[in-house]
Amino acid sequence: MIQLLQKLAEKEERIGIGLMSGTSVDGVDVAIVSVKGAGETMSYRELAFENIEIPGELRERIFRQFDPGASSVDALCSLNFELGEMFCKAAESVVKKHGFRLADIDFIGSHGQTLYHIPVAEPGLVRSTLQLGEASVMAEMFGCPVVSDFRVRDMAAGGGGAPLVPYVDYLLFRSEFESIALQNIGGIGNVTYLPAGCSPSEVVAFDTGPGNMIMDEAISILTKGQAHYDDGGRVASKGSADEEVLRELLANPYFSMSTPKSTGRELFGVAYTRELVGRLQLKGLPDADIMATVTKFTALTIVDQYSRFLGGPVDTLIVSGGGAYNETLLGYLRELGSFEVKTQEDYGFSSDSKEAVAFALLANETLFGVPNNLPSATGARKPVVLGKLTM
Repeated sequence: MIQLLQKLAEKEERIGIGLMSGTSVDGVDVAIVSVKGAGETMSYRELAFENIEIPGELRERIFRQFDPGASSVDALCSLNFELGEMFCKAAESVVKKHGFRLADIDFIGSHGQTLYHIPVAEPGLVRSTLQLGEASVMAEMFGCPVVSDFRVRDMAAGGGGAPLVPYVDYLLFRSEFESIALQNIGGIGNVTYLPAGCSPSEVVAFDTGPGNMIMDEAISILTKGQAHYDDGGRVASKGSADEEVLRELLANPYFSMSTPKSTGRELFGVAYTRELVGRLQLKGLPDADIMATVTKFTALTIVDQYSRFLGGPVDTLIVSGGGAYNETLLGYLRELGSFEVKTQEDYGFSSDSKEAVAFALLANETLFGVPNNLPSATGARKPVVLGKLTM
């Protein structure tokens, strides 16, 4: 093992795969990257990216396991290996499609599929997190080191296990002259704030609240499962948000909770959205107004959290994730915020691939033994090397 890692470290350029399945469970993001160096000297090129759709039947079973009352230990056991196989097949298909061989891949970084996340202890439950997608299955197919289960070491060091991407954001986007907020809008929204000329200890990062999660579930409810997301925010663009409801929603205790903090489906998932949509329907709101309300809610939480917790101005907001393609959501951000709104594409990157790329780069750091969490973002007591290594 030591000889293999030493040989890998001696390569001038390494080809890695980053794998990510988010809280929306709509597909596996697969990024192939070329990486040089490590730490603050690291540089990379994105070689390929694809989103591989998760089969509907498997997606339904994953969602069943999100519910503590419906999950079962045998189903979780099986699902862990099934997801490992799914990540393998997704990665293999992208490798072959873009002209690579399995033997060309030097390492894999897999975030896995989050099943449950408890960043703050609850009655009878300790702080913990669970991601599935067995790394050994991937190591067996590709014959290369696999770094997985990134969150748990940060939590062991007293952190919340998220967000983890800010380490990569700091390496790639920090500026001496401009204060930048990088907002990922996946199922959950999370921000990395880089004050002008900041050091790693000055980076601010946390989950702002719901991202696409409520919007996606709402459109699914309203269309009886015919649509899984509001494409481009088109339905929302035809409606008007209920401002009274928005003020009430913003009173959720999460938004006043001090940082660092993280959240997930446990708070803003299916049950939350069903109750909210039912409430709006009882008020007589048409579908377009319901979608406008939940879309503006996501934008409002982002801007609200900036004003409460960033501690400084934002010159430029750079949006990534699926939310970057929701023009209505971006419009609300421009309306509510006092900053320029851009997307990753404005910088030559991809809004879709950002997190998958990030986990490939985090894996690269792990292989070099470089601490790759930011305690200022996660609340950990100290910087630690994230992930479990499977050879």
